[in-house]
This record gives sequence, C-alpha cells and structure tokens, in this order.
Amino acid sequence: MLARRGCVKSFASRRVLRSTWRFSGVFGVHSNLNSSSILSISSLSVPLTSELRERVKHAPLAPTYDPTVVEQGWQQYWQQALSPNTQLKRMDTSSSNKVFSMILPPPNVTGALHIGHALTITIQDAIARWHRMRGFDVRWLPGLDHAGIATQSVVERKLHKERGLSRYDLGREAFVDQVWQWNEQYGSKIMNQIDHLGAIVKKDQPYFTLDEQRSGAVINAFVTLHEKGLVYRKRRMVNWCPTLQTAISDIEVDAEQLEKATRKMLPGRDKAVEFGVMHRFKYQVADSDEYLEVDTTRPETIFGDVAVAVHPDDSRYQRYHGRYVLHPFSKEMIPIVTDETLVNMELGTGVVKVTPAHDPKDFECAQRHALPEVEVIDKYGKLCGDIDQEFIGLDRFDARQRVVEALQKMSLYVDKLDHATALSICSRSGDVIEPLLMPQWYVDCSAMAKRAADNVRNGVMTIEPKSHAHTWFFFLDNIQDWCVSRQLWWGHRIPAYRLKPGAIGAEASDKWFVAASLTEARQKAEMELGCELRDEDLEQDMDVLDTWFSSGLLPLSAFGWPNASSDDAVTQDLSASYPLDIMETGSDILFFWVARMAMLCEEFSGRVPFEKVLLHPMVRDKAGRKMSKSLGNVIDPLHVINGISLDQLLSDLQGGNVGSRELQKAEKELQKEFPKGIPTCGADALRFTLASYLQQGRQINMDVQRVVSYRHFCNKLWNAVRYALPLLERDDEALESVDLALFRDDMTLADRWIMSRLAAVTSEVNDGIAANQLATSVSAIQRFFVQELCDVYIEFSKPVLYGNRLEEDDDCTEERRARKRSAQATLHRCLDYSMRLLHPFTPFVTEELWQRIREADPLTASREEDVETSILCAEYPEQSHVSSWIDADAEERMALVIDVIHGIRSLRHTVKVLAPNATPTADSERPTVRIDCANATVYSELKDAQRDVETLCRVNVDFAVSGDGSPSSSSPHVLSHSVSDSCRVMLAVPDDAETTQRVANEISRLEKRVAKSTSAAEALVRRQQGPHYVTKVPETVQAQDAQRLVQLQTEIQATEKSLVALHELQRLY
Repeated sequence: MLARRGCVKSFASRRVLRSTWRFSGVFGVHSNLNSSSILSISSLSVPLTSELRERVKHAPLAPTYDPTVVEQGWQQYWQQALSPNTQLKRMDTSSSNKVFSMILPPPNVTGALHIGHALTITIQDAIARWHRMRGFDVRWLPGLDHAGIATQSVVERKLHKERGLSRYDLGREAFVDQVWQWNEQYGSKIMNQIDHLGAIVKKDQPYFTLDEQRSGAVINAFVTLHEKGLVYRKRRMVNWCPTLQTAISDIEVDAEQLEKATRKMLPGRDKAVEFGVMHRFKYQVADSDEYLEVDTTRPETIFGDVAVAVHPDDSRYQRYHGRYVLHPFSKEMIPIVTDETLVNMELGTGVVKVTPAHDPKDFECAQRHALPEVEVIDKYGKLCGDIDQEFIGLDRFDARQRVVEALQKMSLYVDKLDHATALSICSRSGDVIEPLLMPQWYVDCSAMAKRAADNVRNGVMTIEPKSHAHTWFFFLDNIQDWCVSRQLWWGHRIPAYRLKPGAIGAEASDKWFVAASLTEARQKAEMELGCELRDEDLEQDMDVLDTWFSSGLLPLSAFGWPNASSDDAVTQDLSASYPLDIMETGSDILFFWVARMAMLCEEFSGRVPFEKVLLHPMVRDKAGRKMSKSLGNVIDPLHVINGISLDQLLSDLQGGNVGSRELQKAEKELQKEFPKGIPTCGADALRFTLASYLQQGRQINMDVQRVVSYRHFCNKLWNAVRYALPLLERDDEALESVDLALFRDDMTLADRWIMSRLAAVTSEVNDGIAANQLATSVSAIQRFFVQELCDVYIEFSKPVLYGNRLEEDDDCTEERRARKRSAQATLHRCLDYSMRLLHPFTPFVTEELWQRIREADPLTASREEDVETSILCAEYPEQSHVSSWIDADAEERMALVIDVIHGIRSLRHTVKVLAPNATPTADSERPTVRIDCANATVYSELKDAQRDVETLCRVNVDFAVSGDGSPSSSSPHVLSHSVSDSCRVMLAVPDDAETTQRVANEISRLEKRVAKSTSAAEALVRRQQGPHYVTKVPETVQAQDAQRLVQLQTEIQATEKSLVALHELQRLY
C-alpha cells in the first residue's frame, strides 16, 4: 500500500485535536494555522428556484450527462443573483470594494449571433466570472449596435423580397419604423442567444447605440468636436456603393482577388461583367504622328481623363515631358505630366491615364499638379456630364464595352490582357465600389491619433498579443481624416442645419450650423446672419453618422456620459467604471473600433478609455476560409449547442444568401462534414472548445468535431462526480470536520501527490487567466482532471474508499477509518476545487455538479437551514489556498510509480501481441512481473506501492535489487522495459518457435513504422527550414506543422524504445 505505516502512533491524540474543528464551507477549515487555505462562500442567500432545488437537492444525478437538461434554469438563477437587490457577496472582503468594468462589443441587430460572437462572449464571460469569484464588483454591460448600413441593407432586402418595395416607396419615416420593428424582433433574439451561452452580463443595464441616452451622447460629441474645429465638411473621394446609395467605410469593402479574366454577376444586372483584364489603347501625341499606349482596367472612365502621367526617370518618355496628347473623344489637348508617386515604370507600358474624379490615387496626383476633376459617373453608376450623347445614362459596365468598340473603330484600341486585380466589393450589397467625389463630414483625427499611438508606445495602454501593435501604429501614424457621414436613413441624423432655399430670400446655401437641436441651430443662424428666423426656415442634414462614431463613445456613453454631471448616481457609476479594466474584441476591428474609442473617449474625458486591449483571432471554417453567408459556411452557435439535423442544415443553407455556384459546393461540404447533422453539444462544450483554440496570434479554424470531443470531457466531469458522491458519504459516528493538514500522517502517497498537483494546477490556471492565456488555463485544468485526478488518483483511492485496503486488524480500525476520511476529504477537495477552477469556462455543468458536491459536505447536509447559494459566490481557488500542499517528494515518488505502471501495461500489451495464447484470462492467472531496482531506496519506495501496482495492473510483483544476488534482468526469455536509470520492469515470454517468429514480425513492423515516421519528420523539418516558410506559410499551418513534428518525434522515441526491448529479447532465443 502507499506510504503504509504501522498502527503504533496514538490515534487518540489526533482525535482530540480534530474535536476542536468543524466544517467551514466545503471541507474548508477555519484555522489560525492555515487560514489562507479557506475558500469562503456567500453569506447572502440566493434561493434556488423550485425546479433547481428539486433537481439538485432531491433528484439523483442522472446516469448520463445531458446538456439540454443541465443547462436549464441556471441562467435565470444567475440573473436573479446578479440583480441589484441580491448582488453576490462573499465573506472574503479583500476585493469587495474593487470594480471590474467591461463592455460586450455590441453585436449588429442584423440577425442571429455567429460563432465569432460566441468566442467573444466565451472570453469575456470567463474573465467576468473569474473576477466575480475573486470578490470584484463586476460591471459587464451588454448592448446592441444599430449597425446603420448593415441593418438598413437587411431590411431593404426583406422589403423587396416580401413586398416588392424599396425604401423610397415607403418614404423615410415609414421605412425607419420598419427598421425599428426589425430591431425589436432581433434585439430580443440576440439577448436570448447571449443567455444560451451563459453570459453573466448586467441585463438591468443594457445599451443600444441608437437609444435616447446614446443618441444624446452622439449629438453632444459631434457638436463639441465641431466647436473645437475638429469636425468640418469637405468634398473628397469616398467609397460609394451605387446599390446602397451611400458612402461606406473601408471595413465594409472586401478586396476580391482575381488572377485572370473572370465574369461576375452584380446586383441589378442580367448579364455578368468581365473583370481581371487590362485594356490597352493609344493616345495620340499632339502635333505628331506618335502615340502613347496606356493600360486601364476601366475604359468607361476615359471621359474623365484630364492628363496622362509618366515617371520622370523613365528614359522612354523623357522627350514627351511638358507636351500634350489628344483626347480620343473630346479631341481636347490634355497634358503629359511626370509623377514618380503615381507611375510604376515596371508596370504595363509605364504610361498612366489620370482620372481624378474616379480614382483615389489619380485624385492625389491631380492635387499635386493642379489638374481639374471631371465627374463622368454619377451616384447611380451611370455615365453623366459633358460627354458624347450616345454614352449619357449608360450603366458604367455597359458603357465599358461601348467605349472599347468606339476605340476600335478609331483604330486606337490595342489589346486586352489578363491582369491580376483586387476588385473592391461592397460587403453589404455585393456591388463594385465606385470612387466618387462628394461633400461629406469629416473628423480631424491627427492630434487624437498621435495621442493614441503615443499611449501604446509609452506603455499607458497595452495591446495583446503584442504582434498587433504594428497595425495600431500603421493606421494611427498614417491617419487620414475620418469621413463620418453616410447617405442612409437608419442611424443618428447629423446635427447640422442650413437655410432652406427661399428662406429670407436666400438661395440654396451650403452654410451649415451645427447644434444640439433645431432651436439652437436657429439661434446660431440668427446671430451669424443678423436676422430673425423661424424653425421652419432651416432643414437638417439628411445624412446619418457612421456607426463607428456612436460605438466609439461606448466606454463613456454605456455608463451614462455625458449626463454624469447632472446625476449623482450616474456620476458615481461612471467614476467607478471608467476607464474600463479591459477591452476585449476581435483583432479585425482594432483600428475601426478600438482606435476610435481610444481617440474619441480620451478627447472627451482626458483619460484613456482602457489600459489593456485584448484581441482574439478571427474564426474561420475548418478549411481556414473566412466564414461568409455567401459561401454557406457560417456556423450558428445555437446549432452546436442544441444540435440540428442534416436536413435542417441543408434547408437553412438553401434559404440563405448563397449563390447558385457556391450552393452545390456548400451542400456537398455539409453532407461530408455532418452526415448525421450536428449532435447536441451544449454551451459548456462549445465554450471550452473556443477557449482551447485561443493560441496567441493564431486564427481559429473551427472544427465542430472538436466541440463533440469536449462534450465527452463534460461527460467525464459528470461521471467522476457521479462515481464520487456515494463514496463521500460519511460512515463514522460523528460528523466531524476533516482538516487535511492534521491528517498528513494518514494520507497516502496518492493523497499527497494529488493535493500537490492540485496546488500546481491552481497556480497554472490563475496565471493563465491573469495573462489572458485562456487556452493555457483550460488545458491545465483538463489535464489535471482527466489524466491526474480521474486516471490516477481515483483509481488509486478506490481500495481505500471501498474499505478493502487494510487487513482486518482491530488495532488498525482507527487507522483505516482515518485514511478513508482523508481520502474522502482529498477527493472532495479536488472535486470542489476543480468545479471552481472550471466554472469560468464551463459554467452550467460546474454549477450543477458543485451544488451536488456541496450537498455531499457533511456539515451542509446536516444543517437544518441550508443557505442556498451559487458557485459564483464561492471563492476562486488561488495559490495561497493550496501552497502548503506543494510536495516535491510526493510528486517525484508518485511519478516513478506511475511510470512503472505504464511500463508494465506496455509490456503486457506487447506480450499479448507476441503470445496471445499465453495471456491470462482470469485474476487467478495473473502473470508475475519482476521490478529490478538499482538501489535500496528505489526498492523501498516501490515496495510501498506494491499493492497499488498489482491492483491497477492486475499482476503479481516480485522485486530484485541489482547486485543483491537476485536473478539479473538478462534472464532468458524476459521482455524488459526501462522505466528509468534506476528501475526496469520485466515480464516472461514463452520459449517456443511461434513466439520467436512473432518477435521477428513485430520488430519488422516497428522498424517500418520508425522509417515512415522518420521520413515524415525529416520532410517537415525541410519544409520548416525553407527560405519563405516563416513569411509566407500561414501561422495556423506553422502551428499544425510544429505540433505534428512533436507527435512524430514522440512516436519515434517510443517505438525505438520498444525495438530495443524486442531486439534484446530476440537475442535470447
């Protein structure tokens, strides 16, 4: 037996000590000797609902884990516990006055949450629960984003599909009413999904970026910026979507890479349009018979050409500097300019047409050379302006072919070539972006951007992973003024007003008055114009603000700004909650959202909105593709949580937004990946999976099968607790406290070892969460629970807990009882701590099981009035609670015992292959294993563990100490396994021809395996050492390669070890 001692020590003395102790919490002990090990629970009752009380207090634990049942009721219970009237409090007050604040990045009210939202909620909820269990007042606010362009697009498509109407058919007011109805429907649906994922957000304090409070903040911010001279209106180049009829931000533009000529269908067109080609045509040099050949992907913009440009150092064209070419259609002379910025001598002919009104780079060139801007495409994507009549009103892509044909007739068209193209596509409509010059409202970001960049450089603000800092600096160091106006109907109307045409005899005016209200705008206009006006003389700008403007204020506005000065309660809340403790979000919106929060909030508050930015990677599909509704590869988290049939998956796909070309491919992929649909996995398994994916700097290639495997882990938790509960029932005459510190002499080696491992994992999990390395934490607790607690400790403790470990010796009765109590307390402590450690990641199953484990606490079970509470009230285990249990000696000794057990099991497996007929089938036929020890110390340690080894391996054990005269390890027909330099295990093998042949066959098989694995490993190493591996191979692939190499090397090492043993055996025959 482990650490077995005689029964000579007086048990009475220990019994006197124990009589002074009573249970506190869950096997926690109030003690002056070791008070730091106490884990407290709430002194405030949070009553269970009747359904939960019946389930956890009276109904037996179900034979199998069913997430559908387990996850019912707890979210309602947590929200009850989180309500202002029943805030969770713990007996420990070390952190009770500390506030931890965070906001949920607001999902767009465009539909259901996707798996990326599930990842955000998983991370933030884990952080929130960890802080709450450590005594913080957690203020985690949920919210929704009105998502101007996204939501308007969805509702417009719905209107057209169901009623055949456009927004113009309804009018602005009626259309906005339709969007509000959509918002109410899907807003509640999203909050329901957040509940399904278990988020403990403050549902009593939600925000919506278009609600009254946030609207007031937006108006205040815009007016204040204008008063500071940071908001202005100017005509500049924008990303214009002709389908949506609005300017859009860069984040709403997708770059579609085309390598060759490709025909693409666009919204509103019957025929596909060809892209990915370069058209070459000629400009005649004025006053000569010479021509300059020009390449363009957009022949239709030729009417807006105002110059052609060459590089000043290009010797081919130096004689043309300062000359002119004739425009093919207008016959006007346009200049040949030199521009080293615009022209790449190595690209095409080295001559570039300059169209300032329809190309951003050309626009910049025109600014450098004082060239005019000629608009020839309007906001509807049709040709306009002073051009040939036959082209007026043509769609830009219809005009493309007509222009080519006209150039061919003039003998000016040269050729058409395949050309790699990055096509700018509106992510909302699928239309091709048209760069247009339009008057828009802008925010001067230069000073704000510099502050935000300097804050990161100076360590005032940190970005994790640090690799993203270069993105931060790239955008902020090269900041452009921010276009904040959008030509939409859904959103915050820009608080800018101007005189209507005809008011006080005025013509249409572009003089704008920015004010918080119409009345204030009228007063400003009267003061400036020196005349009396009526409200009806003014009209408000029809445009709305960029959605990022309102969301950029959220660290302030979510907590009541700018009303803080007028409301004491709001002032206190904002003062305690701002700055946020952390800003966690996706790495893809670092600039578009995080940087804008950093700029705007510091501008208004004088302080950074958060000191730490935590970025998570993009979630892609199993093959590494971006998830997109158009590809049909989006994973709905509720499908994973609740399960869904293949037929329903296919039905949802067919009813979605997938193009006909992609639909068939997507259907095949669904049928291949989910032939039986997606099984019910539960929120806990999904959350644990997402947390486990979080490796620093890597994208997530989401594989639903991994969620299924973590459902098995939840099942492992369930089965372990179900197994343990009956064994935790006390059978002694008095319900006395068990203080593990007073029972060290009664603890087995396994008890001491598992407590030491519990101390280690407690430290590792906390360090991982504190460092925002959640994958490290979940890996550590999973390894502890499965590989150490279940696979080792529970197996070792069974004989003790079942009471058959000691001889039936009356003198040892008290010893036996003490060890059983020690094992009970150890197992209870490990299960209790495991549930607490796991709770931030798998809240539902851990709450359910913790309630059961708590019921197994003798003191809890014996109280007449039990204080019902949540695991959220329980103190989170920290290093200080378990540091006294660190036991290096126990870990070293137990490691040897475990290695011996693994070695024996390996030998038995090999012998079963070599001599299947000689393998015993009953316990009475157990084989004898000899353990050869290098010295007496090793012998003594393993001798203490003899019965554990015999029981767990189902063998009989004989010992030998090298040099003591016992048979040596080289005895004939013995298969040996080297456990360490100080220990070998050996098992006899039959001495016959059949076994000899099997040994030879097994050697041949293993040698082939080694050769194959070695070849694969060498190929991987060569691949990793390639010149462009680090720069060109995706990080996720590099990580997979590294993991695969470790697996191969481990396999080779283990197989070679088996080969050594087999070769030794072969030489004995």
